[in-house]
Amino acid sequence: MMLLIALPSFAQTDKREVRRGNRKFDKHNYKEAELDYRRALVKDSTSFAAIYDLASALYKQKDYDGAGSVLARREEAPPMTVDGAKYFFNAGDIALQKKDYATAMKTFRQVLLIDPGDLEAKENYIYAKKMLENQQQNQDQQDQNQQNQNQQDQQQPQDQNQPQDQQDQKDQDQQQQPQDQKISPQQAQQMLQAIQAKEKETQDKVEKAKALKAQSRQKEKNW
Repeated sequence: MMLLIALPSFAQTDKREVRRGNRKFDKHNYKEAELDYRRALVKDSTSFAAIYDLASALYKQKDYDGAGSVLARREEAPPMTVDGAKYFFNAGDIALQKKDYATAMKTFRQVLLIDPGDLEAKENYIYAKKMLENQQQNQDQQDQNQQNQNQQDQQQPQDQNQPQDQQDQKDQDQQQQPQDQKISPQQAQQMLQAIQAKEKETQDKVEKAKALKAQSRQKEKNW
């Protein structure tokens, strides 16, 4: 599909400046033609031919914003004729260059209302509709990706805090465990002496019991 559809020069008036501009336009001298069309608009600011042809010259120079601004001067009242169809077609072509697919669909629809048999307008309308759908799908995908990224960003701080939470729990568990009691060397000596005294006391009792038993046996033998 040819998207860069040329905007043909055309005039509704025999104004000298417009005719001069058309001759230069046909020779691809678009900048010089632009100047002639502007001179024509100085004399008649409502000239549909001068407005149309000036937009064509700007379009050829790839000044799409300027071409669109010029066409907007007659946006409210383009004629519902072949000339009006050309106006809407060019407005739609400018919208395609600017990737304003919604506007392109609107203007090519206007062309088809005037001339339902315009095959190029139909093709461009279908193309603009498809590109608008793709544009909307891409935007929805970007919005979904951004939403997923935001959710990940919200979860990330919690994940970063998890090791610290585990360390805090570990410290708490260690605090709850009984601590080993440490004793001084003096306390250890006292405990050792007490054990030794207890053992000596036990040994003395055993020796005393043995002696009493030996005496009892001796008496029994003598008797």
